[in-house]
Amino acid sequence: MLLNSRIPSGPLPEKWDNCRFSSKLVSPANRRKYEIIVVGTGLAGASAAATLGELGYSVKAFCLQDSTRRAHSIAAQGGINAAKNYQNDGDSVLRLFYDTIKGGDFRSREANVYRLAQVSNAIIDHCVAQGVPFAREYGGLLANRSFGGAQVSRTFYARGQTGQQLLLGAYSSLMRQVAAGRVTVFPRRELMDLAVIDGQAQGIIVRNLLNGQLERYAAHAVVLATGGYGNAFYLSTNAMSGNVTATWRAHRRGAAFANPCFVQIHPTCIPVHGEYQSKLTLMSESLRNDGRVWVPKQAGDRRQPADIPEAERDYYLERKYPRFGNLVPRDVASRNAKEVCDQGLGVGATSRAVYLDFAEAIRRDGLPAILRNYGNLFQMYEKITASDPAKEPMQIYPAVHYAMGGLWVDYHLQSTLPGLFVIGEANFSDHGANRLGASALMQGLADGYFILPATISNYLAQHSPGKASLEHPVFTELEEETAERIARLLRNRNPKQPGTQTADQFHRRLGALLWDHCGMARNKAGLLKALAEIPQLREEFWQQVYVPGSGEDLNQSLERAGRVADFLEFAETMVLDALEREESCGCHLREESQTEDGEALRDDANFSHVAVWEYQGEGKRPALHKEPLRFEAVDVVQRSYK
Repeated sequence: MLLNSRIPSGPLPEKWDNCRFSSKLVSPANRRKYEIIVVGTGLAGASAAATLGELGYSVKAFCLQDSTRRAHSIAAQGGINAAKNYQNDGDSVLRLFYDTIKGGDFRSREANVYRLAQVSNAIIDHCVAQGVPFAREYGGLLANRSFGGAQVSRTFYARGQTGQQLLLGAYSSLMRQVAAGRVTVFPRRELMDLAVIDGQAQGIIVRNLLNGQLERYAAHAVVLATGGYGNAFYLSTNAMSGNVTATWRAHRRGAAFANPCFVQIHPTCIPVHGEYQSKLTLMSESLRNDGRVWVPKQAGDRRQPADIPEAERDYYLERKYPRFGNLVPRDVASRNAKEVCDQGLGVGATSRAVYLDFAEAIRRDGLPAILRNYGNLFQMYEKITASDPAKEPMQIYPAVHYAMGGLWVDYHLQSTLPGLFVIGEANFSDHGANRLGASALMQGLADGYFILPATISNYLAQHSPGKASLEHPVFTELEEETAERIARLLRNRNPKQPGTQTADQFHRRLGALLWDHCGMARNKAGLLKALAEIPQLREEFWQQVYVPGSGEDLNQSLERAGRVADFLEFAETMVLDALEREESCGCHLREESQTEDGEALRDDANFSHVAVWEYQGEGKRPALHKEPLRFEAVDVVQRSYK
């Protein structure tokens, strides 16, 4: 497999302009003759479909939900980064670029990250023009707040509902194109396979989730905007429907998977409270602007937080990282929370939590001011936990939040499969080993509004326009393979059959295996253990999974089983990738590779690369390829936030 990142020539600030100038274009009169499929309608997918429709292409957009506005992007709370420097505190495109590269522990592609910083300002202007209700200062200017990993205020926000408001803006643009007849939306469809014809992605097979029918759709190019694979861990902050199926199906058809062992661990989540919990809830990182993180200094201290005097509290982030304090990056905050809990200093019923305390901020600014910024977040926390953050500290603990890895893409956002483009969280490109807060929304909208529409034309211009054909025998073969796979999942429909388990039971076991051995802390022995147990669990799943109902109508148990089956395949590649990466970086602490004071220790001599995995067939070990990471504009150093 040849990995050609297609990074343009020239100085870093000029690469994006050079790329756009050298790209072939499709004339406005010809664009309607090209058909593009967009799978996923979150921020990346909705913005891409809307923009491609606005340009004049014929677009088909697919989503799992009953409405495009129900994508998981609505769950994003804290904000979106941009280098506007409205606060006049020293921000710039170069500083946003550097913070993002450093925050990702120097494991991301330099050219892509710089382009992201360049595009960031245009995103804000575009969204304001759409009517997105960003928070504003008293004088009417857009407000900013700080986020982890930065010493400037560059995060634009709409209280704790930023993702929802941005998605509504993209949704309105998308519906405008639907009304114009340039975009057709297909809700309640799940991608089952990718049609590769003559080495190019030319269509998809989907299952209509309402009636079980398999449907085929052809196009000149396919765009995946299907989010990440965090739900492989079972417990995560992702929506329950989040899955790896679309990207894994594409991987099996030839799209390489990059850095699958990299996941974002978010430090401010409501802790696990029960064995049968199915989801975790995120509390926005923006809370760390005013909330102070602490634990009791004495292990096993069970007093109420108000009864523990200041002298007996350890504000450990402020103590260890005085320059950044509570606004260290997510990976640093997460590792430290785990460390103090491992030392017996954790709080709450399970002792797997730390305090996030707003008492000082309320005394300083007054409760009304705090509620103006975080009121809906306080309400959400109280509704879930029956505890009022205005009266006692929140309890938080790290949890899986975002997929850092994804399908490999070049500078044009095209995968190793020609014609298959991957945007947003579904690709690997911009965040390295750790994503800075408020960068997910930035990347999704950068890819959808500005980057993909500019680069996909270069691919389309090299192919003749005209109606995409559905008659190729590949579509029939894929439908038959999909029907056979569904029949295998439905083999055990008798709940009284000895040994059967639901898909959720298998998923819970897989999640525990990954969290214990491929989560925040990893070691060779644990990874080898997981690598031995995952194939056994997968074999047991196919023999004993219980799926009631049929495949001929709405069947959510069947949907879940299909997604768990793909997680069981993907998990093995995830663990393989973690085993191969014998260094610590970001939130991925390889216990054999750490500094004397317990910080992550990178090995730049041997692992300054993107790990790219090529599918070799069922039951065969995937092939590992490496894209070297070269840095021209930054000095690669061990990170320090002290």
